Amino acid sequence: MAALADVKTRRRSDYNFALEYRTRWMDNDMYDHMNNSIYYLLFDSVVNTYLINHCSLHPPTSTSVGLVVHSNCDYMSPTGFPATVDLCLRVNKLGKSSVTYEIGVFERGVEEVKAVGGFVHVFVERESMKPGPKGMTDALREGLGKILVEKSKL
Repeated sequence: MAALADVKTRRRSDYNFALEYRTRWMDNDMYDHMNNSIYYLLFDSVVNTYLINHCSLHPPTSTSVGLVVHSNCDYMSPTGFPATVDLCLRVNKLGKSSVTYEIGVFERGVEEVKAVGGFVHVFVERESMKPGPKGMTDALREGLGKILVEKSKL
């Protein structure tokens, strides 16, 4: 994981994939900003959108599934309804059967990052719920490799 001082300086250009999200009234909590649980829902959405559209993953029929084994989020400043945010995605580490994602949340019209979070997926065989001998599929590895950042940019 990157140091908090580093993630505070993230910019959209630090990421290789983005998904637009328009906040909803129900995303706000009683403090009039987006509830922390919504951030995790959005992290899951941007990652799975990428996996389905760019890694040939078809969750209902795939023989492997990604299990979340770790998640985190650092909040820099609030956002809420009404707003449009860009959920920016990159891969910080790609292992044999695991992948570490980082997601930056940017509000339209604001350069500074609102939140940076992520999670670790371990891909396992659906039947055994254990990593397969090959780890993840070639299509998955190839697609994730397209958004893998260089170690010097971590």
